[in-house]
Amino acid sequence: MITDRRAFIRDNTRLQAPPHAPELVLHLADEITPIWKLTEEALSEIGLPPPFWAFAWAGGQAVARYVLDNPEIVAGKRVVDFASGSGMVAIAAMKAGAASALAADIDVFCAAAVELNAAANGVAVSFTDLDLLDAPAPADADVILAGDICYEKPLAERVIAWLTAAKAAGKTVLIGDPGRTYFPKTGLIQLAEYQVTTTRELEDMEVKRTRVWTFP
Repeated sequence: MITDRRAFIRDNTRLQAPPHAPELVLHLADEITPIWKLTEEALSEIGLPPPFWAFAWAGGQAVARYVLDNPEIVAGKRVVDFASGSGMVAIAAMKAGAASALAADIDVFCAAAVELNAAANGVAVSFTDLDLLDAPAPADADVILAGDICYEKPLAERVIAWLTAAKAAGKTVLIGDPGRTYFPKTGLIQLAEYQVTTTRELEDMEVKRTRVWTFP
């Protein structure tokens, strides 16, 4: 079983720039890192949930790109990066001038990933493994950013309802989505579209048309 999560991440990934946010560096898995070759059974044997934090997903890359290109969205504001994974979006927000960023993910391995990645980029990002969906969005948050949240129907419905309530409470909400099946077809406004490089190991194509959305 894994006793030192930080050491495990350092040993099984390598620092590299996400294709669509090259200003950042993250501990990511690829074809030449050990974690890439582990099967689901092998992951279970060592006590590791599916390592979503080890990949720069297209929706997150799109939100990170949009925030870096439009820093006024987050500058001087308190940001929540929902379902943060690697912390890429939270780190991009801090690079763009956010006053603070909270990375939220229920996978406890993300705490170590976010800490390592934030340090590699010279920014401070806080972390929580609480399920934010169990309560209204944090009252002190100004902006909520979410990438790739609609890959399962029950979760997608729950998250969209939570984000809708957050918008109604006066928060700015941005969502990155590469055309997931359960992403809402109505009720959102498109802000940007990107062609995000990914990998066939993760997606059905090597470049995903990915959009950034907000609520009207």
